[in-house]
Amino acid sequence: MQLDEDICLCFHVSKRKVINFIRNQNPSAASQLSQCFGAGTGCGWCRPHLENLYQQLQFDSSSVKGHSAADSVEVSTEQAAENYAALRRNYLKNRSGGSSSHSP
Repeated sequence: MQLDEDICLCFHVSKRKVINFIRNQNPSAASQLSQCFGAGTGCGWCRPHLENLYQQLQFDSSSVKGHSAADSVEVSTEQAAENYAALRRNYLKNRSGGSSSHSP
């Protein structure tokens, strides 16, 4: 996944915005990423990805000073990014079958 691609498709929050939010605001929990333009508060699809990104950046910033956390996150999420939109469509399709909720 490229830095300028949306990680939260409901609110069009890019991966770059989330990374910068984590670096600048230093949230104490992944749930605080919702303060980054509402990321993760729509359909819920991106929450695991946001939590993973949060964990990776927290680990990188605490263990490797002077290293670009975005570089290591870029490599570790590259494979998952290829299927991101297709998996989200399936998630929304399966989710809408059980209950009525908003669809982004």
